[in-house]
Amino acid sequence: MDHFLYRSGILHAEDVPIPGIAAAVGTPFYVYSAATLERHYRLFTEALDPLPHLVCFAVKSNSNIAVLKVLGDLGAGMDVVSAGEYLRAKAAGVPGDRIVFSGVGKTRAEMRLALEGGIRQFNVESEPELLALSEVAAGVDLRAPIALRVNPDVDAKTHEKIATGKSENKFGIPFARARAVYALAAGLPGIEVVAVDVHIGSQLTDLAPFEQAYRKLADLTRALRADGHDIRRLDLGGGLGIPYTRSNEAPPLPMDYGAMVRRTVGDLGCEIEIEPGRLISGNAGLLVSGVIYVKEGEGRDFLILDAAMNDLVRPSMYGAHHDIVPVVEPAPGAHMQPFDVVGPVCETGDTFARGRHLPVLAAGDLVAFRSAGAYGAVMASEYNTRPLVPEVLVRGDHFAVIRARPTFDEILGRDTIPEWL
Repeated sequence: MDHFLYRSGILHAEDVPIPGIAAAVGTPFYVYSAATLERHYRLFTEALDPLPHLVCFAVKSNSNIAVLKVLGDLGAGMDVVSAGEYLRAKAAGVPGDRIVFSGVGKTRAEMRLALEGGIRQFNVESEPELLALSEVAAGVDLRAPIALRVNPDVDAKTHEKIATGKSENKFGIPFARARAVYALAAGLPGIEVVAVDVHIGSQLTDLAPFEQAYRKLADLTRALRADGHDIRRLDLGGGLGIPYTRSNEAPPLPMDYGAMVRRTVGDLGCEIEIEPGRLISGNAGLLVSGVIYVKEGEGRDFLILDAAMNDLVRPSMYGAHHDIVPVVEPAPGAHMQPFDVVGPVCETGDTFARGRHLPVLAAGDLVAFRSAGAYGAVMASEYNTRPLVPEVLVRGDHFAVIRARPTFDEILGRDTIPEWL
């Protein structure tokens, strides 16, 4: 469920009409619903009751500080994968003891930043990283709380570019090596073993791969405890998918996921950490764009928008689907026709959809890409020297710009011509 609905024929974000935002900030822009973010977070935390737990929002899915504050104010933790994301979480008011640092390539500078600023745990992905972290922590007279991310070799049956739990993926420590690496960790001066971590991929629409991975994790936890390790947390990762179309089968609900967690690891007495991103932020956002031209081609018509692949790269990068809807609701029985929906970037890859059935539109009309709140603005670029689009947050009948569109002077001013040219 989201809070983007037609009212009197006009698409609204909560109680704010989309055309009003467009008039104020111009197109294209992202708009997020605070009510949807809050609802989706609560669904997860309620799903895990009565187990002790912390829901850590995956910052990589949407890193706007205002979005992080909405969730942080509800008690959410944050899952970060870079120094920049760590600093964003802190800027949103999230304390270090609710921040988990993941990622395969943490630098020593990032480790020290998090150690000195406060951290719940590092999810360590390799032996070299473990040794480096111990050295950095000992150097500042601290012990780094860690989970080892183990790779369970489970096929999540998701897109190959977002699968993370198979043996050929770059993530985690091979399952067969886990006990040996935990033994190594226990003997290092700058390390405190507290947890085990697993994450098998993103946009999963079936609970079976999760259950397979979590049962393996439960067996490993028992073995590690028998080895003498104090495993008191289980980090189960994220990855639960969302419906990107209104017609396909809905992915499992958070309540179903929570029941599966209790069934597989609930008897271990561990605090549960999960790291959802897409399911919290995905359907909480739209990308709104204006029509520049309607072009008749050879055997097909093109809807040319002012949004482009640099603003929303998922269709070009993953072949991803986003529902595209007119901001003015079409009349019942309105004529629909197929359009190739494209942007103005000079690449054929700048295509959002082919043969998408939409009502007849004209230059100046507005359309909205649904389910654009995750991996939208965070993956945007200034390719073709196109300014990053504004981000807007709505609560009730109020909206605010939470990231402004940069001017061309600001963009050009970041470049420097050497004095010798």
